[in-house]
Amino acid sequence: MVKQIKISNFTEVKNIMNAATHCVDEIGVHDGKGSIADAKSILGLMSLDYTHPVMLVSENEKELQRVYEAIS
Repeated sequence: MVKQIKISNFTEVKNIMNAATHCVDEIGVHDGKGSIADAKSILGLMSLDYTHPVMLVSENEKELQRVYEAIS
């Protein structure tokens, strides 16, 4: 499952990480340059390019939706 989202501030990045830490399955965040970060890693998330929308990726639809809703 994949969801595209535009991140506009650091609070939204922290919300992704906080929601992802409660997930059993892995949640990945992919930026437009091809970089991938574990959504549970604040350092990984800080290394991504947020000037364009990023993709949230997971095999678990419910957990992906929970992380997506933490931002919106």
